[in-house]
Amino acid sequence: MELRSLSASSFPPCYCVKRRLVLLTLVYLLSCDVKVLPSVSVKDEYPLEGKEERLLATCTAAGSRPPAEVSWITGSLGDKVRATRSSTQNGNDTTTTISSLLGVPTKEINRQKVRCVVKSEAPEISQDFTIQIYFPPVEAKIVERDQDTFECLTEANPDANVTWSRSDGPLPQSAEADGGKLKLQSISSDLNGLYQCEASNQYGKKHSQLYVHVPSGSCTVCWVIFGLALIASCVVAAVVYYFKFLRNEESPQRVPTSEPEEAPGEADTNI
Repeated sequence: MELRSLSASSFPPCYCVKRRLVLLTLVYLLSCDVKVLPSVSVKDEYPLEGKEERLLATCTAAGSRPPAEVSWITGSLGDKVRATRSSTQNGNDTTTTISSLLGVPTKEINRQKVRCVVKSEAPEISQDFTIQIYFPPVEAKIVERDQDTFECLTEANPDANVTWSRSDGPLPQSAEADGGKLKLQSISSDLNGLYQCEASNQYGKKHSQLYVHVPSGSCTVCWVIFGLALIASCVVAAVVYYFKFLRNEESPQRVPTSEPEEAPGEADTNI
């Protein structure tokens, strides 16, 4: 005899009725051994970064018959984490087993992958889990991405929300903030001022500042004109030097002779 669609409430004794004769009814008391699969879940315990051991995650196998075995596969984490286990007997003759994963919540184990494994009368059940260590922004740092774009960088979990502002009011129209980036769209003195980026999540915030100063009247055309003038000056200087050098080379020079000059007042004395 096969019983189908049984639930945990079917665990009390099952009765089988068999009619052998018209006036005789036999009732058999059967022992029903019903197996129930556990409901498996893994829960993040949201540990904050610290130096003392904390609960990192829990793996629960709820309502199983017979009781399930729950364990963790921690891979390269080794002795950086450890597991404990507890069981609770339910009223319907099922068992809930919980395995807790503990460790010191440091950035070293943040985002490391582990696996919860549940073994029972049914096929093995496993669920992967990524350890999350939560902490506020560590530092806000502004870096220059190119000539007119700056980015505010930070490390945080969960990821920080970055906002830009200027000390004397809202951002000018020529400055555009896109997440962590600040783009200066046109270089003019309107951009002058002290800019601040703020990186924040629910655990804290950090700030960093950037001072922008554009001299009044500075423009790209002015630099181009200056460059052309500088090149022209170099060309003129080269031409003047060239002709001056050739002129010195072609001018006549006096060459001294080796014949002695006749002394004044001397005459031939030959007879």
